[in-house]
Amino acid sequence: MFTGLVRGVGTVERVIPGAQRRTFVIRYALSEGDRSLGASVAISGVCLTVVASTANDFTVEAAFETLAVTTLGELRPGSRVNLEPALRLGDALGGHLVSGHVDGLARVRSRVARGDAVEMWFDVPAELARYIAVKGSVCVDGVSLTVNAVDPRGFAVGLIPHTLAATTLADLKVGDALNLEVDLLARYVARLLGSEAEAGRAAAPALTREALVRAGYVDAAPGYADNAAAAAVNADSGDRSEAPCPEVPVSKNS
Repeated sequence: MFTGLVRGVGTVERVIPGAQRRTFVIRYALSEGDRSLGASVAISGVCLTVVASTANDFTVEAAFETLAVTTLGELRPGSRVNLEPALRLGDALGGHLVSGHVDGLARVRSRVARGDAVEMWFDVPAELARYIAVKGSVCVDGVSLTVNAVDPRGFAVGLIPHTLAATTLADLKVGDALNLEVDLLARYVARLLGSEAEAGRAAAPALTREALVRAGYVDAAPGYADNAAAAAVNADSGDRSEAPCPEVPVSKNS
């Protein structure tokens, strides 16, 4: 788990291609505990595992699925990436809970200077828009941000000078793609509400004319009450008086 509070900005030194994966060597001096073998580090919002390290750099790998759904496949030597080591129990939760599992890509729609701050609008996939709300949290390229506004296409944030100086977001241009993770709690709440709605639909009785008549939404046709009552009695008693009688064989000796 992470918080979306970027610890520092690293630089990609090498990109090593492999079968269905890529290896990235990133220059940044992580602390010894944060760069130990098997440690988790968020690379521009993507949780990856440290597979090797020195005092000055560390190495991570990204497999085919990660490369397909994030921007890591676009990294080249010299690319800058936001870095955050994994959250430890007892650490301050200054941003919001971030899993490092990217939901999709956001794209910069506009960038407008607001004094020494910047307002940015991002377009998001339609299926993710429902999880984003005004004053809610999102994680963009590993940076925890507060949503200032939403519209049918996406959302807006305000970037203060510190965020611009301490992350890669100052480098963004219109059209750039970023890794987007929606709020973890919003995703689970939506899932739970959807499950309850499906269960309610499954348990609901069939909607028939009889049910509508009983509820008073539809007027009964002439003779409806008598016919319905007779049908109910026949169904309960197992009466088969309307069915044709089978023929009885007749003996030749009678």
